[in-house]
Amino acid sequence: MNYAASLATVVILAFFFPLLVRLASGYGVSRSLSASTLAVVLTFVVATSLIRFQVTRFRVSTTKLDEARAQAALHPNQARAYFVGGEHLATLLLRMGRRREAADVIDRYAQLGGAKESEIVTLREALAKAERRQRKEG
Repeated sequence: MNYAASLATVVILAFFFPLLVRLASGYGVSRSLSASTLAVVLTFVVATSLIRFQVTRFRVSTTKLDEARAQAALHPNQARAYFVGGEHLATLLLRMGRRREAADVIDRYAQLGGAKESEIVTLREALAKAERRQRKEG
């Protein structure tokens, strides 16, 4: 089901629910049962929306990460090749929980002649922060 169909389903349910409750009451179905049914449907809609949002966000992140990896592999000696959309490859890796790979990328980036010292320091601080967070959780 696409986004338009999901939205249309929610709108139809919101519009027709009071009518359905009144009709159900005419047949002897209690209001609490009708409200419970609505709660189940709304929970389903919210869960579906949340899952779709998470999947879309993950897909965008992995696409960006693949693009950054390809760009860095194509031009490994250019500092700007490690950036995609203003984000460094190591930052993308840290966001996805790949600390070891991010550390390797930071080391390679630090060895480049065109790399800025402030960027290297920022990346190493982000790596240290991710490692501290991992130790606290583990």
